[in-house]
Amino acid sequence: MDGGHLPGHHARGRPLVLRDQPAYPCPVRRRWFPVSAPALTVSARRRPRLPRLSALGWIGLVLVLAFCALALLGPLFSLPPDERTGGALEAPSAAHWFGTDDLGRDLFARTAVGARLSLLVALGSVVAGLVVAVPIGLLAGYLGGTWVDDVLMRVMEALQALPIFVLALFVVGMIGTGPTDLGPVTLSAGVKVILLLALSFLPFFARVTRAATLVEVQEEYVAALRVVGVSRRRIMLGELLPNVLPPVLVQGFLWVGVAVFAESALSFLGLGVQPPQASLGNLLSDATSALMIGGWWLSVVPGLAILLVTIGINLLGDEVDRHLGGRH
Repeated sequence: MDGGHLPGHHARGRPLVLRDQPAYPCPVRRRWFPVSAPALTVSARRRPRLPRLSALGWIGLVLVLAFCALALLGPLFSLPPDERTGGALEAPSAAHWFGTDDLGRDLFARTAVGARLSLLVALGSVVAGLVVAVPIGLLAGYLGGTWVDDVLMRVMEALQALPIFVLALFVVGMIGTGPTDLGPVTLSAGVKVILLLALSFLPFFARVTRAATLVEVQEEYVAALRVVGVSRRRIMLGELLPNVLPPVLVQGFLWVGVAVFAESALSFLGLGVQPPQASLGNLLSDATSALMIGGWWLSVVPGLAILLVTIGINLLGDEVDRHLGGRH
């Protein structure tokens, strides 16, 4: 500095404005430092701006929050789900908001417990699928066009060719639908459904990650990192992974709704969680016989829960995808 003035200022104190750079007003008050100051940094704190949701985005958020509240808080304030608390097939009333089933159990309590189980299975399957698929897709995308990419994608295509219900029938035929003892570990029915769904989601997540990585690898900064000798591992984990994750996580969020629907379908067909443990799928399965004698609420309540949370997740996921698409 010259004469105790800040860099970028004339000796008379007038600001110096470069021709190639526009001058922006700084919201931080200018402060003068002595010449002996080791560094001069003036930083403006910007208040983070939350993205504005559209009307459909708000609807999706409300539906998702309502389902989460039902799943997480409902069992805390409801009647015991496995005990007879009323007459058989009582219609919705002030005492039983969603009515009772054919055994006199409160349907609100059972729906809340079933929603919690379905939500945990859906989240667990998506997280497990992402944990395995993201490294596979990242490696395949970084080594795109090589034999490693070909082998990994052929394996993913083979898994994708197997429908989830065929896999479920195979698993049920091998180890049954109840808890499975594997020595020190016991797999419950819910854990087996999580692993089954994660295996079926694996090809999709891997292909999405690979596609995003192939686009990112073409950026100039990746070529520059290779030129200066940065290791392959550091490029993939330190540079590519943070840029690839946002679109992959959006797809993972959208597939939570798919997982809720898939778990319900498996339990409805008797290939997933089994009674007396409640899930939205086996609640629907138990309601089929009650429909013939007028117990419409037994199928409407869990069916609406599945439908509304699936719609809410898709609406909210599309909104998040729209905001991310504007920045990436």
